[in-house]
Amino acid sequence: MSQNKNALIRYKTIDKCLQNKYRQWTLEDLIEECSEALFEYEGRQNPISKRTIQMDIQLMRSEKLGYNAPIVVYDKKYYKYEDEDFSITDIPLTETDMNVLTETVSMLKQFKDFSLFNDVSDILQRLEDKIYSEKSNTNPVIYLDKNEKLKGLHYLDEIYQAIIKKMVLVITYKSFKSRDESKFHFHPFILKEFNNRWFLIGKKKASQPITNLALDRIISIDYDFNHPYLEEDFDADSYYKDVIGVTVNSGLKARRIELWVDASNAPYVLTKPLHTSQRLIKENEDGSVIIHIYVIPNYEMERLLLGFGSCLEILRPEGLRNRMKKTLLDAISRYDSDEPIEKNA
Repeated sequence: MSQNKNALIRYKTIDKCLQNKYRQWTLEDLIEECSEALFEYEGRQNPISKRTIQMDIQLMRSEKLGYNAPIVVYDKKYYKYEDEDFSITDIPLTETDMNVLTETVSMLKQFKDFSLFNDVSDILQRLEDKIYSEKSNTNPVIYLDKNEKLKGLHYLDEIYQAIIKKMVLVITYKSFKSRDESKFHFHPFILKEFNNRWFLIGKKKASQPITNLALDRIISIDYDFNHPYLEEDFDADSYYKDVIGVTVNSGLKARRIELWVDASNAPYVLTKPLHTSQRLIKENEDGSVIIHIYVIPNYEMERLLLGFGSCLEILRPEGLRNRMKKTLLDAISRYDSDEPIEKNA
């Protein structure tokens, strides 16, 4: 058990003792009670020195823990609370505490699609009531980027439960590239969010590669309780280490990609790296920079880099540079006409 947990147990034990005003408490009594409490939690004897309890009392008296406990000594050997109704469990929340709790509640409520957050909904409600009873209602100042209209969000909890319980899913799915929907067994490993979209990561069969399914392309979900779940030691951190996004092109290795970023965007790229592998190669006199990232090229990476428009240039590798150049030229060709083309007119 950590020292912090030990200390907290001692504080609560001393508090409980001093609330009992029908008994006189010496320092030795407090040591004995704290020793018994720690034995109950740890299952072994843990000697406590007189100095430790004296320091605990001093800390409880001080503002350091926020208790300001009115512990006094009478008859030169007994300890008690000067205010008989005092308890460290009844310490009022400070304004800073309430501000932090208000924002925490607001953020947790944005994850209402998961049942594990539903399990604490009653706690959140009581916490809100407590906060608002002591503080005027204020608007939250922290918002998470979330698309409430995104299709497939209602599957989040169902899939989450299937992963936890290691259940095989029967998924009806229709990708953007497919003309017809397909139905298949799927062994779910994890849920992953990227760019405000949710993906289910897993395998159709043991012999097949890991696949990601966009939740907004799932038509329906069923279960096959007779199909054995594929037990696989899937390490998400390792699997996604060399990619941006969710697409891992199997068989490809990470490559060094060198980029030039103009002066206006350099601070953004330097303070929010494109990938954890990002390194600064050169700072130019005009404020622009040259960086490199070490990743497996994929669709999400190309979309990210294209989003910088003329503010970013791929220097190497040549194949990626030429592919991105063609994409940009195709985009320019859309604007060659003086009048916009009426599609399907």
